[in-house]
Amino acid sequence: MKGKTIIQIVLAVVIVGLAYLVYNSIQKPMRFDNEYTKRRDACAEKLKSIRTLEEAYKVTYGRYCGSFDTLFTRLMTEDSMKVVSKQINRDKIPADVDINDVPENEAVKNGWISRVEVLVNPVAKLREDGKLPTIDAATGNTRQLTDEEIRNLRYVPYPKGEKNEFELYASQIEKSGFMIPVFLCQVPHEVLLSDMDEQLVVNKIAEIHEVKDRYAGWKVGDTTQAITDGNFE
Repeated sequence: MKGKTIIQIVLAVVIVGLAYLVYNSIQKPMRFDNEYTKRRDACAEKLKSIRTLEEAYKVTYGRYCGSFDTLFTRLMTEDSMKVVSKQINRDKIPADVDINDVPENEAVKNGWISRVEVLVNPVAKLREDGKLPTIDAATGNTRQLTDEEIRNLRYVPYPKGEKNEFELYASQIEKSGFMIPVFLCQVPHEVLLSDMDEQLVVNKIAEIHEVKDRYAGWKVGDTTQAITDGNFE
């Protein structure tokens, strides 16, 4: 093989290599951003469900909970949530009255309907009201979270195969002379993105920190103010 031919082959290889490096330098940040968004959405779904459970805990027990074990166990096993149930007193309703045509307040006033407080299981009530939705991976249909899925809400969805837990806190703050319950559930990007390109993660965190008081991670709630919003919303 002549020297000129060898040089041409080498140059072709170099050009292909440089083209790949340029292509990869463009695609790498794009792949990172796509994965970042994917992980944000997965965290958001879990954090929203945790918030739903925390709000049910507060309605039931008057405060938020800072322990996943206590949160899940009490909500799943205790009949402790007060709800108002309607009881129709059919023996008191006149024969010529159709209770379905009577406004409820009037029916209660006449004694035809009684409102009674009953204790129900919080998780069962949330499922009944459709407040613990998830997408079934097999069918693509919406269904309610199972007990096992509720227990697994504590685990950060990424990196796969690891059992990192969300940080969960509950306390009270004083506002206008009153003590207000608050809670916070969060995961920092250092944990959520720990298996991704280190420099791109550092760059993302630095970008977030450029804005004052922004949290470099995903969270719902706050321990310094009475809000239950998520920073992904």
